[in-house]
Amino acid sequence: MREDPSPRPLPFAGTSRARRDRAGQVDYGLARRAVLRDVQDGKRDLSDVCDAHPELVRAGRHVGEAADDACPVCGHDRLRLVSYVYGDALRHANGRCITSAGELAKLAAEHDEFSRYVVEVCLDCRWNHLQRHELHGRRYR
Repeated sequence: MREDPSPRPLPFAGTSRARRDRAGQVDYGLARRAVLRDVQDGKRDLSDVCDAHPELVRAGRHVGEAADDACPVCGHDRLRLVSYVYGDALRHANGRCITSAGELAKLAAEHDEFSRYVVEVCLDCRWNHLQRHELHGRRYR
């Protein structure tokens, strides 16, 4: 049997500088490092990356989970992780912050499929970046 010589599309071509860690999870660490490198090299201004929406900062302050690392821009330890869930079947929960693993598990048991986006935000300098996207629900157990 002859191999197909045509070029194959890159997997996850729509997620440039992102990588898929586990089934159903995309990690945006490479994109984060690229942005931080651009800031360090002077290709991006701090005002371009430290521009978190006030609602994201508020969510980080009140329901965000403390991150393990310090903020990569200002170095303060007020970096928070905020989780949002989206899915057609979520109805009232669609687009809202979730605050615990128990809440995530409950949604996963009740719905076939939904997405969770984890965003990091610094409460001091307003740095923000999408950390990862995960697929949850009964379909992904």
